Amino acid sequence: MKDTMMRLRDQWSDPLLTALTALLLVMLFVVAPLQALGLFVFQAFELVLAIILVVGVFVVSGSRTAVVAMLVAIAMVSVGAILRIRSPSLLDLNLFAGSWLIMGITLASVVARATFAPGRVTYHRIMGAVLLYLTIAVAFAALFTFVGTLAPKAFSGMSVADSPALASQLIYFSFATLTTTGYGDIHPLHPLARSLCNLEAIFGQLYPATLLARLVTLEIAHRSEP
Repeated sequence: MKDTMMRLRDQWSDPLLTALTALLLVMLFVVAPLQALGLFVFQAFELVLAIILVVGVFVVSGSRTAVVAMLVAIAMVSVGAILRIRSPSLLDLNLFAGSWLIMGITLASVVARATFAPGRVTYHRIMGAVLLYLTIAVAFAALFTFVGTLAPKAFSGMSVADSPALASQLIYFSFATLTTTGYGDIHPLHPLARSLCNLEAIFGQLYPATLLARLVTLEIAHRSEP
């Protein structure tokens, strides 16, 4: 069994970085907006994608701890969805946020080790670096949720309340902060929310200019080698 997993990891670890990037992009920019429109059937679809994500994480890392963490995150989402149907409250919001945070940190850890592991820098590892960038936005979206549930007026232009549109709003705000786009329709008011925004914006500027740029340079150099 271990030999089989080793072969799978050696063969599919790098390509899966690209596949997981595409999967997360679909979850963030296709499924979440469709949920915001009230198409609840996509909640089940998101659960299926999350299970596929867990399988991909296991193949890339081979870590049972990472898989257990991802499964715990899926369980939290499932419980939160049931509570939302029965009696919507801040508890299910915090369960969703906790699952996003666990999933984001676990995925970031697994992807970082695979992307920056010794060896040739490939196109797939570049995509892994992009995936790591995306997971940071997911983790901050979860942190913004926690702040919003603790301080209802933490944000102007966004109410952190149980709503199908909330996930899409948080993702939008997180990426607007990460990329320092700053449209101004949503902005932080609470000191903790502002501190998190500053931290995410700094990371969003430094990461592409340092680590990602370095990986691209190494990939181009390796490509030119005989």
